[in-house]
Amino acid sequence: MFGVVFPNRSFPMDISAFSQIDTFHWLLDMNTFVGDAYDQVREICIFLLNNFTLPPDKALAVYAQSPGSPFVFCGAVTLARPSAVLSLPWPDPPSAASGEQLQIAAADAVPPSAKIGVSVEDLALLPSLDVAAEKRIELLAMKVGENLFNFMQSFCGVDGSKLVVPMDILDRWFKKFQEKAKRDPEFLKRFAL
Repeated sequence: MFGVVFPNRSFPMDISAFSQIDTFHWLLDMNTFVGDAYDQVREICIFLLNNFTLPPDKALAVYAQSPGSPFVFCGAVTLARPSAVLSLPWPDPPSAASGEQLQIAAADAVPPSAKIGVSVEDLALLPSLDVAAEKRIELLAMKVGENLFNFMQSFCGVDGSKLVVPMDILDRWFKKFQEKAKRDPEFLKRFAL
């Protein structure tokens, strides 16, 4: 049905590496794969196998779960997008409320482990197929906005409770922004980091 690779960390693994929970849900216990170092695994590549046909209105969704935390959606693959490299945004594990609770949990034997979950879901119900790309775009937009604000602030005056800027400030900023981007190919890349 599907396979996964952890770039620079594993060979391709097929569905047999996962525990099947039911017809549409699979789990990979990261403790058996990397032990406590699960948070160092930052990406997963998931792909549909050639002989598997996923219905066009369905997606294979990928989730990450840190020990004791809820699952976090990472992205998905579909027939139109049969493979993807997804970031694994491991949620921070919840802190123990007290040392006593921690001792009780430790006495209960098996510690909770990080997991990768894969499930077949309705494509229309998924938020976005590539969560990491959305976050990069959001970060880029915020950094460009911050650049504009800093530029405008250097030219503004104060009139009561209002900031006053020259009328051509946006044109001046945009020209300067474009010139920097032309002169320095790394300029825009620094915004995305």
